Amino acid sequence: MRDTRPVPGGPCLFDHVKVPVSDLPRSRAFYERALQPFGVRVIENPQGPGFAIDDGADFWITEQGMAAGSVHIAFAAPGRETVDAFHAAAVEAGGVDNGAPGLRPHYHSRYYAAFVLDPDGNNIEAVFHGDH
Repeated sequence: MRDTRPVPGGPCLFDHVKVPVSDLPRSRAFYERALQPFGVRVIENPQGPGFAIDDGADFWITEQGMAAGSVHIAFAAPGRETVDAFHAAAVEAGGVDNGAPGLRPHYHSRYYAAFVLDPDGNNIEAVFHGDH
């Protein structure tokens, strides 16, 4: 697979992601802990919390009677250590291991990732594409 990621600091494909969850307090606690290795902070909003690294809120959760189902979200990690810390924190927060940290050469030779299912069964990934 050819690496077609944008240049760091360049344009992104999306502005933000919002995922419906079935139990807001449970999911908020999960994401606060799982995303802590990324250095995110929580942004309060009447519709539900957002999680951001900078001034914007990139990732939102909102409570709905029924969760979204099987959503896959990959968070860009600055290094392998963040991928490892994400996986450990997410599992400790109640997530289900869906792929331990490691290389995934079937994507490309530097693709280092870990996967965890969140409380609603969404596949949450942390990925580091390696140094170029």
